[in-house]
Amino acid sequence: MFSLPLRDNAHLRPLEVWHAEEFAAHLDRAREHIRPWVGSGFITDDVDGARDTLRRYAERQAADGARLYGIWRDGTLVGGVMFVSFDAAAGSCEAGCWLEPAAEGGGLVTEACRTLLDWAFTTRGLHRAEWRCRADNARSAAVAERLGMTLEGVQREAWPYEGTRYDKQNWAVLATEWRAR
Repeated sequence: MFSLPLRDNAHLRPLEVWHAEEFAAHLDRAREHIRPWVGSGFITDDVDGARDTLRRYAERQAADGARLYGIWRDGTLVGGVMFVSFDAAAGSCEAGCWLEPAAEGGGLVTEACRTLLDWAFTTRGLHRAEWRCRADNARSAAVAERLGMTLEGVQREAWPYEGTRYDKQNWAVLATEWRAR
């Protein structure tokens, strides 16, 4: 297993099935805060649900698809980053993130996403990375901007949440733009 230092006593590590109890405890702290911004299939209510989520991502990673990484600060899981999708043959991926409130504002997500995108472009040779977020999620849009992504468009009312439909922003960065930074 690897552990990459980020900052502020924080590390990026693979988030695996054996982390189910720790992931469930983290979701207990983060659930209501992240619920409006992440897909409904990601939120779980117990250890079995956490294990199922981690297992789904492990299976996708084994097929060279989506991947899930945790951010630990001072030894506690406080959030993570992911490849929501990863398609090496098509040369594209979608990155995403989540963080519990106590860990916000320190640049951990931006640094972790830089690590993921650098690997996708440099090691795996991908051509395009995407980022999707609700249009009213200013924190997520700010991460996309800090990563050098371009807002390519808005899908009107494409994000349903609790009976309301929200606009979704689509951001992207190309490998040539990434290397030119």
